[in-house]
Amino acid sequence: MFFDLHIHSTFSSGESTLEEIARVAKDFGYKGIGFVSYILKKEEEDFLIGEIKRVSSQYNIEIFFGYEATNKRELDLILKRRNELDLILVSGGELKLNRISVETRGVDILTHPDLKRKDCGLNHVSARLARENEVAIEINFREVLNAEKLVRSQVLSNHKDIVKLYKKYKFPLIVTSGALSHWQIKDPKVLISYLNSLGLEISEAKKALKDYPRKIIERSKEWKSEKWIMRGVKVVD
Repeated sequence: MFFDLHIHSTFSSGESTLEEIARVAKDFGYKGIGFVSYILKKEEEDFLIGEIKRVSSQYNIEIFFGYEATNKRELDLILKRRNELDLILVSGGELKLNRISVETRGVDILTHPDLKRKDCGLNHVSARLARENEVAIEINFREVLNAEKLVRSQVLSNHKDIVKLYKKYKFPLIVTSGALSHWQIKDPKVLISYLNSLGLEISEAKKALKDYPRKIIERSKEWKSEKWIMRGVKVVD
């Protein structure tokens, strides 16, 4: 029951079709995947959601739709639609935006907080905030897959530092392929092995592909229910 919640298709910055991605993910045994896009026009979004429903039914795999904010203005716009979206992600790497993300209840995933950095993009304060606000921190496998030489060494070091913070603060931690192509989608065993190499026990690594993603999805379904009023407020029977 594995989930990869950060995949791009031709509808955003990716190179593969929804069908290609769904087929490969299904073959690898994923129960669900997240199709992530940057903000679209309404007609484009409506078309994409229709395609997601069609492909999900065709390949018998759960597909979740989410937006990835690249700045605070975009995040504010997306959060107003919290009860409409399956996933809200924030593109990390810039320290100020990393901090805003972990401070904000309603954000599901801070993606690659270490992007293009010589540190992991997090500290003890932001790690604690991520735990308190239930913001998942992503380890993005594409970063290490596409990097070479000194850059790859830095990415590995950053990911190890994220794992160290996770072990201390126990914020939600997920691993994703971050795939821009169906060729970049990885067998769950590969991602589990990668986390294990960073210092996680196998049981902990599996949580990053199973338990934490499932909690994100369950919470999203609650937020999309009629009982949800706003962030932090819902109708109780």
